[in-house]
Amino acid sequence: MKAGTLYAIAGERGWIYYGQVTGDKVIAFFQRRDREIATANDITSSPVMALVVVAYPSIGRALRAGSWKKLGHSPISEQNPSRMVVQWPVGTLKVTVWQGGTPSHETSVEDPAIQMMETIAVWDAEYHIPQRLTADFAAEEAEWHVGGPIWRERRVKEERSRRFPDEPAHRLPDDWVPTNASGSSGMLSGMSGAEGGADF
Repeated sequence: MKAGTLYAIAGERGWIYYGQVTGDKVIAFFQRRDREIATANDITSSPVMALVVVAYPSIGRALRAGSWKKLGHSPISEQNPSRMVVQWPVGTLKVTVWQGGTPSHETSVEDPAIQMMETIAVWDAEYHIPQRLTADFAAEEAEWHVGGPIWRERRVKEERSRRFPDEPAHRLPDDWVPTNASGSSGMLSGMSGAEGGADF
């Protein structure tokens, strides 16, 4: 997890994605995928599509399993945006926006200004990240349950409410604002199963 460490990640459907450790120890995943590993310069000059906290032990496990491959160190991408994350407690529509490890302000979950911000979470390198990269890249339909940014977490809650109408835990509150009324973009699908990932 040294800042600047660059990884190639075996994604779904045989695609190779890329991530780089940032100065604050999160992984910047690039808006790029290939069938063969690209050069470090080409990778880090690509836009960043997501900044995600990945559990450290799971990265080690993914490296040993061969689903992640270390490509060495490169200067940290200048494409890294300022990272703001959202804390969304269970059972409320009020959220707290954090910046630089400090609470910034509170707002409502449907606030248009926060829809692309990441929900505070820790992801597993092997079991979560391949599906997450498919969803973020958005070239194909992704698993319906993959969250991440606020708009997608809201869609997941709506879909759970639809799929499990008799489960009190998945009922939406009366003052819920539907995502199709908030200007959020993106799509959920009922796809299940993943095709094989890339081999390194």
